[in-house]
Amino acid sequence: MPTELKIKKLEEIDDSLSKAHSVFITDFSGLTVEEVTRLRKEFRKNNVKYIVVKNTLARISAKKYGYEKLTPYLNGPTGLAIALDDPTAPVRVIFDFKKDKEKPAIRAAFLEGQLLEKEAAESIRHIPPRDVLLGQVVSAIAAPISGFIGGLQQLMSKLAYTISAIKDKKENVA
Repeated sequence: MPTELKIKKLEEIDDSLSKAHSVFITDFSGLTVEEVTRLRKEFRKNNVKYIVVKNTLARISAKKYGYEKLTPYLNGPTGLAIALDDPTAPVRVIFDFKKDKEKPAIRAAFLEGQLLEKEAAESIRHIPPRDVLLGQVVSAIAAPISGFIGGLQQLMSKLAYTISAIKDKKENVA
């Protein structure tokens, strides 16, 4: 018989997974309560939800929301870092936090419908945030346009200079 506490925890996991852009499974063993609290605070700043879960409840939710490929990684002390906006935010927060410690360790991740093993999940930290990527796309699109406009301005300047020179020459002849 499920307890009320387990039902509430399952609802919390369900709610988070239903909104997830990515899910990172972490091992938080070796962290103190204060460190986990500090880690959660960093996650919140980046719109990432961090839930310490019972593996059985996490398996139930994972199967319900299409994350069943993650179930083999749900063993031992487990925390789920669930990105609600930027799918790469959890891994950047984890690696910023790991500058001081070696934990939390990433076991696996689920991103864009793909299961990522530990090494692949960790390599995502090199992808710039979504806002930076959008800025790069916009600047790449804008560069040729601004070059074209600069070229047109130069042509217009040369045309104006030529017309002015012709006008001056005609005034001097007359």
